Amino acid sequence: MIIHVDMDAFYASVEIREQPELASFPVVVGGREGRGVVAAANYNARKFGVRSAMPISEAKRRCKNLVCLPVRMALYVEASQKINEVFYRYTPEIEPLSLDEAFLDVTASEHLFKGAENIGQMIKQDILKETKLVCSVGIASNKYVAKIASDINKPDGFVYVSKDKQQQFLDPLPVSRLWGAGKVTQEKFSQYGIKTIADVRQQSAVFMQSVFGNTGQHFLDLANGLDIRRVSSERKTKSISHETTFEKDVTDMLVLRSYLVDLCEQVAARLRAKHYFARTVNIKLRYPDFKTITRSVSLETPDNNTDILLERAVTLFTRAMQQNKSAIRLIGIGVSGLIKAEKFNTLDQPLFNRIQDKQIDMFGQQNTPAVSGKQRNIDKIADKVNQRFGKKTVRRGRSYHK
Repeated sequence: MIIHVDMDAFYASVEIREQPELASFPVVVGGREGRGVVAAANYNARKFGVRSAMPISEAKRRCKNLVCLPVRMALYVEASQKINEVFYRYTPEIEPLSLDEAFLDVTASEHLFKGAENIGQMIKQDILKETKLVCSVGIASNKYVAKIASDINKPDGFVYVSKDKQQQFLDPLPVSRLWGAGKVTQEKFSQYGIKTIADVRQQSAVFMQSVFGNTGQHFLDLANGLDIRRVSSERKTKSISHETTFEKDVTDMLVLRSYLVDLCEQVAARLRAKHYFARTVNIKLRYPDFKTITRSVSLETPDNNTDILLERAVTLFTRAMQQNKSAIRLIGIGVSGLIKAEKFNTLDQPLFNRIQDKQIDMFGQQNTPAVSGKQRNIDKIADKVNQRFGKKTVRRGRSYHK
């Protein structure tokens, strides 16, 4: 059985935990003024139509008493690490999707903890007790159904879907619950009178192929509850990645680059926390038609410096967007080819002396010089401060907009 754990309004919830007096206010995280974008919105803010990836200016227009807080990534990384500690009590088969979301395969540990449903309840209780944060949990026989289950009763949801009741659970849901069914696809479904997942199941493979092309079979499989993807734990894949799926497709390059920076900071922080260096940087982009592309580049020297990884990710992202200027549904960054620090025989040499690359300024300014020892030490110092003091924030100013 697969468990999907999704923290509710994670960034905003962590901030409210630190400032309880904000609990009754609409709160967003992502910036204060100007061109900032919403990274997370609590449920009080969502009542006004405020959502992630929305410009702060638009969010303020919709909600006059909105509380806008800057991103404090170190604080969220710390909370995420504690949440992951809870996960590992119940299974080593964990696939993090971001700081606030993960799939867990608990098949092998069900007999130890009296079933997947009980494991889900214990995880939910442990996270609340130890972090004072609320999560939603979905449990099913595959990733697709578990993901829907965790989202269906947010916030503070808990939904268990047994295999024999899987179709009963899926059938009444709207076609928007099909992965990859964006606004255009939903309109096309509507043209044929297809409104629910049950309606999709009644269609033939030939019809689905003729109307939706290669994704037709994909939609048909999902409608029948078929998802053969396995949970890919870091222990097996030797890779670390984070990704974000937008509620609405995004075309604004500033918004996309902002998310790329945040995702890169998450990946780099986890690399250093696990004492890994990476050989390869990867990005992942998903378009409104569900077409997904990945691009990767190898580093001359294995590294875990945020600026080095970000420079590569930005280059890959820029090239991909030049080739296809379509809106983006999902953006992700990952690293692979991991090597443990103790096995990296060049650790006694300053890595920055071996890297001659230029860094790209995220917001259009001139290129800066190659990474210096001072810049590289930013990561080391920030990690030490954040590990020791937790609630303190040390991060790059260019990682968010003011």
